[in-house]
Amino acid sequence: MTFQLMVDGGADLSKDLLEKYDVKIVPLNIHFNDEEYKGIDLDIEEFYRMVSESEELPKTSASSPNDFYNHFKEVDPDTPILMLALTKNLSATYQNAVLGKEMLQDEEPNRTIEIINTKTASSGIALLLNEAGQLREDGAKIQKVASYIEGCVEKTTTLFSLKTVENLIKGGRLDKMRGAIAKTLNIKLLMKASEEGAIEVVEKVRGEKKALRRLVEQIGEYTKSLEGKTIALAHGNCEEKAKKVLASIREKYNPKEEILVEMGPLIATHAGEGGLVLAFLED
Repeated sequence: MTFQLMVDGGADLSKDLLEKYDVKIVPLNIHFNDEEYKGIDLDIEEFYRMVSESEELPKTSASSPNDFYNHFKEVDPDTPILMLALTKNLSATYQNAVLGKEMLQDEEPNRTIEIINTKTASSGIALLLNEAGQLREDGAKIQKVASYIEGCVEKTTTLFSLKTVENLIKGGRLDKMRGAIAKTLNIKLLMKASEEGAIEVVEKVRGEKKALRRLVEQIGEYTKSLEGKTIALAHGNCEEKAKKVLASIREKYNPKEEILVEMGPLIATHAGEGGLVLAFLED
């Protein structure tokens, strides 16, 4: 292994990806009332149950600089680290990772640690990690891989489809009156990560079938084909729906590879049960 791959709790990865590329995770924090959990320690089914029974969403917080320092320090000093961080427009994770790196390099100046602001989340980070992992398997050194991934960041499109606005209401991102109207009219939100990694609503669609159809159609607005490319899809406890969406994508765009992952607690806190996050590289 020429370098160590690392992500934070904003990434949603499958067990296969974690094992294949020997990925280390710096977990984010989930706060339910007075209890604090590390994202990787919270069972996802238990998480959804707790959310459904609560009037308020759990709070999330970034890993501290000290968390990153400790995780970086655990890696052999002679092994470079490539850290793919959650978009800094949604979290202090990237900034804290940089501070953790600086803390360690004060002690061990010869450490090589590359930290990338992915400007995405969830399956978007899974997509970038897969690209980095394949290059590492081909023997590429960390500087070449980091440079390539920086370029991929600018070409990554991340699309979101929300089945429910309930979490947006609970989280205060949508007022209760508008939320009630949206629920009554069966409005579904289609969202996108902006060029700087913020999340913006791009369409409001009535009915989930139409929303999912538009999600697939939107791919064609960014790339003519996925031939030779990878598509990554994260789902919020709705695997069968996600597989049907992937089948539609396969038929329409013919991707080379598909990555299907389940949302972890951090992303599910905001996307809600039934949500989807889709990521691919533009032309």
